[in-house]
Amino acid sequence: MKLILPLIGTVLCASAYAQTSDTLEAITVTAQKKEEKLQKIPVSVSAITARQVLDYRLWNTKEITAIVPNLYSADPGDGRNVTSIRGITTTSYDPAVATYIDGVNQFGLDTYISQLNDIERIEVLRGPQGTLYGRNAMGGVINIITKQPGNQLNGFAEANIGNYGQQRYAAGFRAPLVKNKLNLGVTGIYDQRDGYYTNLYNNKDFDRQHGISGNYYLKYLVSPRWSVTFNLKHVANRNNGTFPLTNGVEDALEHPFELNQNAVTEMVDNTFNTSLSIQHTGAAFNFSSQTAWQSNHRYYRSPIDGDFSPIDGVTIINDYGKDWNKVKVFTQEFRFTSVATAPFKWTAGTYLFALDNPVKQTTHFGEDAAMVGSPDKNYGLINTSTGKGFGLAFYGEAGYVLNKQWEVIAGLRYDYERKKQQVLGEYQPDGSPTPIFDFQPDTSARASFNAFSPKVGLLYHAAQHNDLFVTYSRGYRAGGLTQLAADPSTPPLYAYKPEYSNNIELGSKNTFFNNKLRVNVALFYATITDAQVPTLVLPEAITVTRNAGKLNSKGAELELAALPLKGLELNYQAGFTDAEYKTLKVSQNGGTVDLAGKKQLFTPDMTSMLALQYQLPVSQKPFVQLMARGEWQYLGEQYFDLANNIRQSPYNLLNARAGIITKYAEILFWGRNLGNRKYVSYAYDFGAVHLGNPETWGFTLRVKW
Repeated sequence: MKLILPLIGTVLCASAYAQTSDTLEAITVTAQKKEEKLQKIPVSVSAITARQVLDYRLWNTKEITAIVPNLYSADPGDGRNVTSIRGITTTSYDPAVATYIDGVNQFGLDTYISQLNDIERIEVLRGPQGTLYGRNAMGGVINIITKQPGNQLNGFAEANIGNYGQQRYAAGFRAPLVKNKLNLGVTGIYDQRDGYYTNLYNNKDFDRQHGISGNYYLKYLVSPRWSVTFNLKHVANRNNGTFPLTNGVEDALEHPFELNQNAVTEMVDNTFNTSLSIQHTGAAFNFSSQTAWQSNHRYYRSPIDGDFSPIDGVTIINDYGKDWNKVKVFTQEFRFTSVATAPFKWTAGTYLFALDNPVKQTTHFGEDAAMVGSPDKNYGLINTSTGKGFGLAFYGEAGYVLNKQWEVIAGLRYDYERKKQQVLGEYQPDGSPTPIFDFQPDTSARASFNAFSPKVGLLYHAAQHNDLFVTYSRGYRAGGLTQLAADPSTPPLYAYKPEYSNNIELGSKNTFFNNKLRVNVALFYATITDAQVPTLVLPEAITVTRNAGKLNSKGAELELAALPLKGLELNYQAGFTDAEYKTLKVSQNGGTVDLAGKKQLFTPDMTSMLALQYQLPVSQKPFVQLMARGEWQYLGEQYFDLANNIRQSPYNLLNARAGIITKYAEILFWGRNLGNRKYVSYAYDFGAVHLGNPETWGFTLRVKW
């Protein structure tokens, strides 16, 4: 008898706790855009099931750090997670790791939804995925699948209460409006918390947050072979104290969660994503169409501190109404796949996007402007930039079974992209109703890029439950144009080229002892040419990107799952990465600095996660079960600047969860970062530091009907 439970903290739809199982859960994934058994795919894929999302208590994508080998994700202070896999990391608004939610590409950091909501499964493909996913999937792909409505009526409600004023409430239902024809799904979350930081300027909480989100489905079954699904997702976050940063690692660790900023404001962050999916299951082939529209409007209600200090030095103003600082993206994908019984497996499709990104913000220099190096004071530099982009891609991948033991895989993708950007810089002194002159006249530029992304591989079925594979793949990150900065010495519209990677991977997937033990290992080696190296321009926090080096990344990974004793489950993931610049020359203080031999940013040299969970049935009628879980997370040494001066030494984190589970309700107590370890989760190259979350604890009460 199974107990279907709501999904913890993700608007919990049905996740399953059952009587103690004798075998590991078999997992089917869609990582290669068709349904396949996880253990039979010749790609390094980590799958986090709905039950595991509950077990790990995952509320945000950054929390999958180390659950997936060689994956690191962190919040730089504004809620937009920066993610690296195998030393390939996001260093600008073009991510290096692509994220898809229900088949929709979360195009950039602006439109990206980091909150986990109503999750069926999270799949993480490690290594370049250029053939099937194209641009900006150099490091890999995070593929998030939420639960869809069916013919069963069900509902749930959940409350989470914790320290720091944490409150998280979720509720939802699924229902057939017309049985076997029209299904409806509605889920929603409201959450809030007090700030982790204290602002010494006014002795108040800093980074207090609250938000509301929803995920709505309407699915129409046209016929046994055709279905149409409309999905709408929205997130409305409010943050009173964005960018809780402290200058310097030493000061941040000696005085944790304390800062001193005079310009305090509320960030308004509204994201709206909608999609229309058409699915056809045919006798000869399958077809799908995914049409999506995404938008994000982010602004500060009043000026935000740009010098992260109590002086009246620099503030940033970007509240210019609904037509500015609102990113809009349209995407369309058509895909064809072979049927499950076909001996020749193939996938083919086309993908296009259109981007509109109007940006307007003012860098204001106040009474203390001289303290930040400005020769003048009490004036604003207004930067206006309108960016547009368009891209088109064609792709195909196929696998052919040579015999019972050997299978060959090959694929190719072509991407074309063009970008246009127009900029204007204006000077406006305080008291003047309009700008008085242009420091950067109205000008524009265009750039276009294209790339071929091939893939070849060989799969060897050594035995029924033992497979070996070797693959070569090429990754591609789009080029672009730089924004306009307040500093006249920083040239606007500087074009930088795409970044390319070549990756070789050797892997082995194995299941032993009647599916009681699963062991997957992989070795990888990657070279990255025309590496896009970012330089952060302050105070307006604009990233200027240049092609400045060559990076090599190599390493190993292990994933292990076991049922050593009845009721006891063990999961262990570990990854080792050595990512080093072989050539790297950057501009600094009017000269050139050679940084060859330096390590890659945001890349721990080791990630490790050990989880032990024990489930003890107390009674069958009524069903009552006790559970206890412990997690040990280890992150190795990492750096946050190209010169490797800003460093976080290795550290450990401990998490725990325990509670009582019945057929219709459960109560769970949880704690994260037990021991209250202080560590740097993100830092900027100019020295501003954002700490990882402190010790948090609370309880979850969940009911389901």
